[in-house]
Amino acid sequence: MFVRAYLRASTSEQDAQRARASLEAFAIDRGLHIASWYVENESGSKLARPELFRLLRDAHPGDVLLVEQVDRLSRLTGDDWEKLKAEIASRRVRVVALDLPTSWMMATTNTDAFTLRMFEAVNGMMLDVLAAVARKDYEDRRRRQEQGQAKAKAEGRYKGRPEDTERNATIATMLAKGMSWSQVQSATGCSRATVAKIAKRAA
Repeated sequence: MFVRAYLRASTSEQDAQRARASLEAFAIDRGLHIASWYVENESGSKLARPELFRLLRDAHPGDVLLVEQVDRLSRLTGDDWEKLKAEIASRRVRVVALDLPTSWMMATTNTDAFTLRMFEAVNGMMLDVLAAVARKDYEDRRRRQEQGQAKAKAEGRYKGRPEDTERNATIATMLAKGMSWSQVQSATGCSRATVAKIAKRAA
């Protein structure tokens, strides 16, 4: 059994490594060794997450997918959560989350078959509950954000996100030197839409 730790943050401005120490402490307390780390900055509301699916491709039956919280794994819609669960089940990977004590039994190797099946069933139900809660929290926060922006716009206070003028000037310089959009994206970490916007300005 290998323990594969998954760390995720929603944006590049957030520290995906923040929970590393907590996961290491959990593993040490149980005499486990984390064999590999998978780290990415992607929204939990997206099913397409390269590092998560690389973890699943690397995993062997019985391996542990260790996360700090269930919402690191999923803020997905119901349909996408079912797809991710099916992929996890097909790989026969055990999900262990620090915020889900019923999952901790999945990280032991000396459990008899009946007890393991019982905890897998309970753990599956709890994962569904926490995944649904995580999705609701995501939708509630998005709705409150949109309501706040709408109110600010109505009152003439909403200015949108401030432009990163220094970064955009760098992008413009790179484009002027003939660098490709993909090269600019890789070097600056910006989106393709941002490169397109700067390119349009310079046209």
